[in-house]
Amino acid sequence: MKSLIQKLVEIPGPSGYESQVREAVKDEVEPYVDEMQVDPLGNLITRKGSGGDKGLKVMLSAHLDEIGVMVSHVDKNGFARFTQLGTVFPRNTAGGRVRFLNGAHGVIGMEVPPSRSAVTTLNKMYIDLGVTSKKDCPVKVGDVAAFERTFQDLGKRMVSKAMDDRIGVAVLIETLKALKSTPHQVFGVFSVQEEVGVRGATTAAFGVNPDLGLAIDTTGVGDTPKSPRSDLALGKGPAIKIKDFGMISDPRVVAWIEAGAKRAKIPYQLDILIGGSTDARAIQLSRAGVPSSGISIPSRYIHSPSEMVDFDDVKNTIKLLVHLLSRPIKLQ
Repeated sequence: MKSLIQKLVEIPGPSGYESQVREAVKDEVEPYVDEMQVDPLGNLITRKGSGGDKGLKVMLSAHLDEIGVMVSHVDKNGFARFTQLGTVFPRNTAGGRVRFLNGAHGVIGMEVPPSRSAVTTLNKMYIDLGVTSKKDCPVKVGDVAAFERTFQDLGKRMVSKAMDDRIGVAVLIETLKALKSTPHQVFGVFSVQEEVGVRGATTAAFGVNPDLGLAIDTTGVGDTPKSPRSDLALGKGPAIKIKDFGMISDPRVVAWIEAGAKRAKIPYQLDILIGGSTDARAIQLSRAGVPSSGISIPSRYIHSPSEMVDFDDVKNTIKLLVHLLSRPIKLQ
């Protein structure tokens, strides 16, 4: 599975420009699903299982896009100013390398701050493409780039850019492969534009019209020195979403996931995310409303070029999803 993860994370796919990632996912899942289509916004929507009298339409959503940058101005010396696609933190940006979808490479620099303690903002940063004039610059206004970082296998831990949410994409692919039979219609949705406002999941959920929804994404942890207070940690199991900044999970869905984890003897954690949200927000608010929650992979250094996850958490997330979807669902 690590080779799949490496393949996915190293493909550039900022919000709105996910086509390369989507094509790679299509090749992976096509043999394992009954139906597959791409909707007008660019979501890849798959279906597995035909359901029955007691089966549900279950939507699982993992987003294809990653944070990135878009050129907004090129000055006479060839330095490119940029705007963000998704939440790009300045503290994680200076000195970072980017790769444009047209193949050009650059490094992010910043204007000299008035003091060493000053906080730099994105409008004080630029991309240096190694040229000396605007006419020699290989990019123009509107060109898009992703951060450039290779996958690193640290054994139990893995590090790369775009783990948010290519690790969720990998989990969803492997779940569809491992799910041999299900009494439900399982819609595996690989959504677009999550980082800019859960846009893909909004249209996909309207089209699928599910009875139940789960987002598969990453979530922050509290297991590093002087980190924000959180009980979440790498290696302690998948995190069941209770609440985040954008949604409150349906307690019946949380109880169903938790009961499944206990039944299958899979370690798990409970996730309350103070900032940020996931595709679960869009699914929950679709049409007349959908009982929704999420199962997240704990991650360090989210929205940086070096996000870290634990391989045991990844494997246990797949086990939990397969266990839940292989049997009837009854929300109490």
